[in-house]
Amino acid sequence: MDLTQFPTFPLVHRPTPLEHLVRLSAALEGPRIYIKRDDCTGLAFGGNKTRKLEFLIGDALEKGAATVVSEGGMQSNHVRQTAAAAVKAGLKCELVLDWRVPWTDPAYGVSGNILLDRLLGAKVHLCRQQETREDKAYEVMAAIEARGETGYFIPTGGSNAVGSLGYVDCALEIIQQARQQNIDVDHVIVASGSGGTQAGMMVGLAGADSGISCIGIDIDDDPVPVGAAVQLIVKETAELLGISGRVAKAGFDLAQGYGAPEYGMPNAKTVEAINLLAQTEAIILDPVYTGKAMAGLIDMIANKRFGVDETVVFVHTGGGPGLFAYSDIFKAD
Repeated sequence: MDLTQFPTFPLVHRPTPLEHLVRLSAALEGPRIYIKRDDCTGLAFGGNKTRKLEFLIGDALEKGAATVVSEGGMQSNHVRQTAAAAVKAGLKCELVLDWRVPWTDPAYGVSGNILLDRLLGAKVHLCRQQETREDKAYEVMAAIEARGETGYFIPTGGSNAVGSLGYVDCALEIIQQARQQNIDVDHVIVASGSGGTQAGMMVGLAGADSGISCIGIDIDDDPVPVGAAVQLIVKETAELLGISGRVAKAGFDLAQGYGAPEYGMPNAKTVEAINLLAQTEAIILDPVYTGKAMAGLIDMIANKRFGVDETVVFVHTGGGPGLFAYSDIFKAD
């Protein structure tokens, strides 16, 4: 797989660490658990979208864009990293945000990622009631073109074939680090929402003939569209790389039942997982993505999904700034 054929713009502090979670592994009495620290990618508190944005910003620059436009929820980690990437690349950035998550903490609309979006100088467009992000983004793109500029639209989560190349790259990085550390990895676990991270990881692992499975954990509590998105992006990414035959043989695994009650709404197991990792490994998860994914991993271990002689790599996709918008769930008794 030759990723050098695609334009990129350097953003990631690589390689991100691959660490053995010794205390968590002992506490759960299951497989050996490692963590891929993609919360340490750099760029305004880091996160998984930075890898995608290397390819997306590279594509935008090659196409002569002056402004990048993207969309997400009020506390989107993706749009925060998009705003930061635009700053680094000397591009303007316009963001379309909505407040679909029924979270009533007053901090949700002013703290965390939305605070950083504004600090980074992005122009923020808030959707009106009954207005969709898709319609608003179309309106924003049209206005950019009307003033004679070239706009470049980045979909939710940076999740398309171009963005997913970032997680093909991450898969190859994990394989190389495992080899260097003499680790035989059996499974990689990722949170799966907009689908691009899991898709890229699947393509990378399968394209390298690694024999490592990729298990996505649905964090939306809506697995049908998530699964469909992942499989479509896998197909398009494999075609982009010219390796459809190899990737077609890879199994698809999306673990369900951990995203309730809905996207952006944490549950009790999520909070328990966040507390457990903080208090065993001093690693901070978020309540929307990694907390739910870790809760899923903990449950799968409890249900003997993995053997004690297996090795699992949990991909930490970042999201730390979002914690400050959910402070209510961590209040002391």
